[in-house]
Amino acid sequence: MNTTGTRRWWALGALTLAVLAVGLDGTVLSVALPTLATALHATESDLQWFSSGYLLVLAAAVLPVGLLGDRFGRKKVMLTALVFFGAGSAACAYAPTSGAFIAARLALGLAGAGVIVMAVSALTVLFSEAERPRAVGVWAAANFLALPIGPILGGWLLSHYWWGWVFLINVPVALVGLIAAFALVPESRAPARPGLDPAGVLASTAGLVGVTYGLIEAGQNGWGAAAALIPMIAGMVLLIAFFLWERRLTKQPGGQPLIDLSLFRSAAFTWGVILAATAALAMIGVLFTMPQYFQGIQGADALGSGMRLLPLIAGLVVGAVPSDRIARLLGVRRTVTLGFVVLAAGLLLGATTDVASSIGFVAAWMALVGAGMGIALATSTAAALSELSPERSGVGSAVMQALQKVGGPFGAAILGSVLSSAYQARLNLADLAGLPPAVARAVRESLFGGLAVAERLGSPPLRDAVRAAFVHGMDVSLVVAAGIAAMGIALTLLFLPARSAGKAAPAEATKQEQPLVVTG
Repeated sequence: MNTTGTRRWWALGALTLAVLAVGLDGTVLSVALPTLATALHATESDLQWFSSGYLLVLAAAVLPVGLLGDRFGRKKVMLTALVFFGAGSAACAYAPTSGAFIAARLALGLAGAGVIVMAVSALTVLFSEAERPRAVGVWAAANFLALPIGPILGGWLLSHYWWGWVFLINVPVALVGLIAAFALVPESRAPARPGLDPAGVLASTAGLVGVTYGLIEAGQNGWGAAAALIPMIAGMVLLIAFFLWERRLTKQPGGQPLIDLSLFRSAAFTWGVILAATAALAMIGVLFTMPQYFQGIQGADALGSGMRLLPLIAGLVVGAVPSDRIARLLGVRRTVTLGFVVLAAGLLLGATTDVASSIGFVAAWMALVGAGMGIALATSTAAALSELSPERSGVGSAVMQALQKVGGPFGAAILGSVLSSAYQARLNLADLAGLPPAVARAVRESLFGGLAVAERLGSPPLRDAVRAAFVHGMDVSLVVAAGIAAMGIALTLLFLPARSAGKAAPAEATKQEQPLVVTG
């Protein structure tokens, strides 16, 4: 490999490290919430905002951040985002109150959007179309390492040291990513500076916030709650208005829309983005339910729960890294279909899990799920990026990330509702007989609420009923997740082109080709 080629792959390592810092923050928080509740005297509402506030800002910021990268330089935006991410992590560690911690989390969401979007857009700039699938496979595999590393490292730190170190560990990771990105990632921007489109930025930001907030509320309070329906409906109306506005600007001579809608003329880009989000949506069921299963059913602590996720990550690496070679042999459409088939098979096998299932059985089907996810996600993402014009790779990557960030709470809301409904339906009236209404309600609300009541009452039959009901709910949610994967199979066969049709160019570039500005 020549020096230039070697530099590109080292740059990919820098990008991966930067994204890992963002991923660690989300997964570490999951194990730190009980400690934060005590240390910061946080209410249930505060705890909800610790995670949802970060997610809201992250989802809302991806499109504006993509525009800034195209306009001012993607490397500049990434480096700035990494600086703010390190500073925000330190602010979380030393936050004296819940309000200060929430403010730091909001800043982290903004910085995280800059890191994630610019990392994906850099793949388009750094790698040729032939190299991009392999780069995406490496990036996807490494990106998911945060899933087990966060709980494992966070659980160990919380067991031995001050809770602030859970967030301070992000600072050196962000610093190393900053240095590596500065040294290895070239600067790039669109040749003609895109307009700011303030109306489009405002509508897209408010719309994404509304939809994401509504989905978070639906996952916690049910789909019929006014706090879920009103923001979701308002957000959807704003997003529809946003696309109508963007279409109007696209048709106007000299118009400069936030999103070049000509991107969506490419079936490979459109369906690559949709299928990547569908793959992630299907796997949300595993990420949502398995930590609860490990801790509530198998009795693992936070550290052990993270360790038990390792087969999932190993499977993802096994699927994602060679996905480019599989695609060369089978073609893009068949490879994505294969990924969804393996993913669906793993989820259906997981739906046979019961209270007494062995660790080996659970590890086997989770590895199968990871492999299918890796193949489908890496190949569909590469298919979308292959059609993405480097001149507008910032906003194009932001579109992909926006859909995936909304897909996370969407999947959690759907599968969480399925699990909760099936869990409650399985609990018999006899299991709750004689319990005061408030206590019975605690049992019906969650697995851990039910286990706490059973332990307090010294009732093994109630404990066994709660555990059996949760596993039933988990199995039903995994069947629904398999149905989502089956939908991915159908969409792939119907709509994803067998091969690339050529890069989608922005409207300005179709009139007169302009070279991408790359420096450094």
